[in-house]
Amino acid sequence: MQVLANLVLVLQLLSALVMIGLVLVQHGKGADMGASFGSGASGSLFGATGSANFLSRSTAVCATVFFVCTLALAYLSNHRGGAAAAESVLDRAAPPAVAASGAAAIPGAVAPSAAVLPASVAPAASGAASN
Repeated sequence: MQVLANLVLVLQLLSALVMIGLVLVQHGKGADMGASFGSGASGSLFGATGSANFLSRSTAVCATVFFVCTLALAYLSNHRGGAAAAESVLDRAAPPAVAASGAAAIPGAVAPSAAVLPASVAPAASGAASN
Protein backbone atom coordinates (compact mmCIF):
# COMPACT_ATOMS: atom_id res chain seq x y z
CA MET A 1 0.00 0.00 0.00
CA GLN A 2 2.90 2.34 0.76
CA VAL A 3 4.41 1.63 -2.68
CA LEU A 4 1.14 2.65 -4.34
CA ALA A 5 1.04 5.89 -2.34
CA ASN A 6 4.63 6.66 -3.35
CA LEU A 7 3.85 6.04 -7.04
CA VAL A 8 0.78 8.27 -6.89
CA LEU A 9 2.84 10.97 -5.16
CA VAL A 10 5.54 10.83 -7.85
CA LEU A 11 2.88 11.01 -10.57
CA GLN A 12 1.30 14.00 -8.84
CA LEU A 13 4.64 15.83 -8.61
CA LEU A 14 5.45 15.15 -12.26
CA SER A 15 2.03 16.32 -13.42
CA ALA A 16 2.37 19.49 -11.33
CA LEU A 17 5.78 20.30 -12.81
CA VAL A 18 4.60 19.63 -16.38
CA MET A 19 1.49 21.72 -15.79
CA ILE A 20 3.59 24.64 -14.49
CA GLY A 21 5.80 24.43 -17.56
CA LEU A 22 2.83 24.30 -19.93
CA VAL A 23 1.19 27.31 -18.33
CA LEU A 24 4.39 29.33 -18.54
CA VAL A 25 4.89 28.49 -22.22
CA GLN A 26 1.35 29.41 -23.31
CA HIS A 27 0.43 32.70 -24.92
CA GLY A 28 -2.06 34.58 -22.73
CA LYS A 29 -5.21 36.40 -23.77
CA GLY A 30 -3.93 39.63 -22.24
CA ALA A 31 -1.07 39.80 -24.76
CA ASP A 32 -3.56 40.49 -27.57
CA MET A 33 -4.94 43.48 -25.70
CA GLY A 34 -1.88 45.56 -26.56
CA ALA A 35 -2.33 44.76 -30.21
CA SER A 36 -5.95 45.90 -30.16
CA PHE A 37 -5.04 49.33 -28.77
CA GLY A 38 -2.96 50.51 -31.67
CA SER A 39 -0.30 48.17 -32.99
CA GLY A 40 -2.29 45.79 -35.10
CA ALA A 41 -5.70 44.29 -35.60
CA SER A 42 -6.97 41.81 -33.07
CA GLY A 43 -10.15 39.88 -33.68
CA SER A 44 -11.57 40.48 -30.22
CA LEU A 45 -10.44 41.98 -26.97
CA PHE A 46 -11.19 39.10 -24.59
CA GLY A 47 -13.69 37.14 -26.65
CA ALA A 48 -13.67 33.62 -28.02
CA THR A 49 -10.36 32.55 -29.52
CA GLY A 50 -11.49 29.54 -31.49
CA SER A 51 -10.70 25.92 -30.80
CA ALA A 52 -8.27 24.94 -28.08
CA ASN A 53 -4.73 24.22 -29.20
CA PHE A 54 -2.34 21.46 -28.12
CA LEU A 55 -0.92 23.38 -25.15
CA SER A 56 -4.29 24.17 -23.59
CA ARG A 57 -5.50 20.59 -24.02
CA SER A 58 -2.28 19.25 -22.50
CA THR A 59 -2.71 21.60 -19.55
CA ALA A 60 -6.25 20.32 -19.03
CA VAL A 61 -5.03 16.71 -19.09
CA CYS A 62 -2.26 17.49 -16.57
CA ALA A 63 -4.75 19.29 -14.32
CA THR A 64 -7.06 16.27 -14.44
CA VAL A 65 -4.20 13.88 -13.58
CA PHE A 66 -3.14 16.17 -10.72
CA PHE A 67 -6.69 16.31 -9.36
CA VAL A 68 -7.15 12.52 -9.54
CA CYS A 69 -3.78 11.98 -7.83
CA THR A 70 -4.76 14.40 -5.07
CA LEU A 71 -8.00 12.52 -4.46
CA ALA A 72 -6.16 9.17 -4.48
CA LEU A 73 -3.59 10.41 -1.96
CA ALA A 74 -6.36 11.71 0.30
CA TYR A 75 -8.12 8.35 0.11
CA LEU A 76 -4.94 6.36 0.75
CA SER A 77 -3.92 8.48 3.71
CA ASN A 78 -7.35 8.18 5.32
CA HIS A 79 -7.79 4.42 4.81
CA ARG A 80 -4.57 2.88 6.05
CA GLY A 81 -6.36 -0.02 7.71
CA GLY A 82 -6.19 -1.36 11.23
CA ALA A 83 -7.67 -0.07 14.47
CA ALA A 84 -5.75 3.20 14.30
CA ALA A 85 -7.66 4.25 11.19
CA ALA A 86 -11.01 4.09 13.01
CA GLU A 87 -10.09 6.70 15.60
CA SER A 88 -9.84 10.40 15.09
CA VAL A 89 -6.82 12.61 15.66
CA LEU A 90 -8.69 14.13 18.59
CA ASP A 91 -9.10 10.67 20.14
CA ARG A 92 -5.33 10.18 20.12
CA ALA A 93 -4.57 13.59 21.65
CA ALA A 94 -3.36 13.70 25.22
CA PRO A 95 -5.82 15.15 27.74
CA PRO A 96 -4.90 18.65 28.86
CA ALA A 97 -3.21 19.01 32.23
CA VAL A 98 -5.17 20.95 34.83
CA ALA A 99 -3.08 23.79 36.22
CA ALA A 100 -3.16 24.24 40.00
CA SER A 101 -1.80 27.77 39.84
CA GLY A 102 -0.81 30.38 37.29
CA ALA A 103 2.87 29.37 37.47
CA ALA A 104 2.04 25.79 36.53
CA ALA A 105 0.49 26.99 33.26
CA ILE A 106 3.86 28.36 32.10
CA PRO A 107 5.83 25.69 30.20
CA GLY A 108 8.99 24.71 32.08
CA ALA A 109 8.02 26.58 35.27
CA VAL A 110 7.93 24.77 38.60
CA ALA A 111 5.17 25.75 40.98
CA PRO A 112 6.54 26.49 44.48
CA SER A 113 5.24 24.34 47.29
CA ALA A 114 6.13 23.72 50.94
CA ALA A 115 7.22 20.17 50.13
CA VAL A 116 9.97 21.46 47.83
CA LEU A 117 11.48 23.86 50.41
CA PRO A 118 13.98 22.49 52.93
CA ALA A 119 12.83 22.17 56.53
CA SER A 120 15.21 24.90 57.69
CA VAL A 121 13.79 27.48 55.27
CA ALA A 122 10.08 26.79 55.77
CA PRO A 123 9.83 27.91 59.48
CA ALA A 124 11.97 30.99 58.81
CA ALA A 125 9.68 32.05 56.02
CA SER A 126 6.61 31.69 58.22
CA GLY A 127 8.33 33.55 61.11
CA ALA A 128 9.29 36.45 58.87
CA ALA A 129 5.69 36.80 57.78
CA SER A 130 4.43 37.16 61.37
CA ASN A 131 6.86 39.99 62.24
